[in-house]
Amino acid sequence: MSAAEETLALHLKATGHVFEREHRFAAHATGGTGKGCRQRLVAAGLKDWRFDFAIPGRKLAVEVEGGAWTGGRHTTGTGFHADLLKYEAAQRLGWTVYRCDPAMIRSGRALQTVSMLLGDGS
Repeated sequence: MSAAEETLALHLKATGHVFEREHRFAAHATGGTGKGCRQRLVAAGLKDWRFDFAIPGRKLAVEVEGGAWTGGRHTTGTGFHADLLKYEAAQRLGWTVYRCDPAMIRSGRALQTVSMLLGDGS
């Protein structure tokens, strides 16, 4: 977990938000993570994608986009395209995907947006 992800986890816990880390949304959408998961994913045209943070009951995902200033995977053509496919699949499955970066987490903006998306006004 990156420092930014650790910070966001602390912010979410401090404000009472219940979340999962590394939620395997596509696996859950195709019947769970148990026996036959890989075959079900392939049959559905999905991959075993994970969200950095998820609130499954509300279908809200939070993705922390790192590496923008350091040439990380998310900024390569291949990495960017792979992320788009993941976000598209999530949205087709009914998820809201909120993307933020470390600066948004440090400033508190990410927490404010998550709270707004959940409608809790914090």
